[in-house]
Amino acid sequence: MPNTSRRVLGLAVVALLGFALFNFPLLSLADGHSGPLGAPALLLYIFGVWAVLIVLAAVLRR
Repeated sequence: MPNTSRRVLGLAVVALLGFALFNFPLLSLADGHSGPLGAPALLLYIFGVWAVLIVLAAVLRR
């Protein structure tokens, strides 16, 4: 498989992973809990997953 096809496949996997991680069942696990320093766990989860997906996409883009 050429390198370009592997990148496209990798980015598609990152997109599907993002869809799965931002879906209701996983979001509901963090809802209503308090994280460090009193920050809502849902907010920390959303921004944490978002940051990880950006890093994964950047690594696959190289």
